Amino acid sequence: MFSYIWPIALLVVSNTVYQICAKSVPEDMNPFASLVITYLVGAAVSAVLYYLLPSDRNLVKECGKMNWAPLVLGIVIVGLEAGWIYAYKAGWQVSMGFIVQSAFLAITLLLVGYFLYHEALTWNKLAGAVICMIGLIFINYK
Repeated sequence: MFSYIWPIALLVVSNTVYQICAKSVPEDMNPFASLVITYLVGAAVSAVLYYLLPSDRNLVKECGKMNWAPLVLGIVIVGLEAGWIYAYKAGWQVSMGFIVQSAFLAITLLLVGYFLYHEALTWNKLAGAVICMIGLIFINYK
C-alpha cells in the first residue's frame, strides 16, 4: 500500500512547493535565467540521487538504453516551467491557474489515453470531463 501512496504524496508536496516557487520568481528576473539555475540544481540533485540510491550506477550503460523520451521530456519540462512562470507574471492566481490547467489537462489526457494507449473511454470519464468544464464556468463566473 505504501508503494502505491508515496508517489502521489511526493507529487502533491512537490507540486505545492513548485507552485510557490514558480510564483515567487522575481518579477524582473528573466524566466529562462531562473530556469538555468533551476536545472543546474536539478541536475546536481539528480546526479547525487542516482549515485546514492540502489542501482547499477553505470551512467554510460543507462544512456545506452535511452530512446526519444528523455530528450523530448527535457524540452517539454522547460515549456512547463516557463509556462507557469509566465502565467504568474501575467497575473494568474495560484489557486485558479492550477485548477484551470488541470481541468484542460485532464480532458486532454483522457483523449491521449484513448487514442495513444487504447485506454477505455467510459461514460464515467466523459461525465467527469463535463463536470470539469462546468467547474471552470463556476470558478470563473464573477
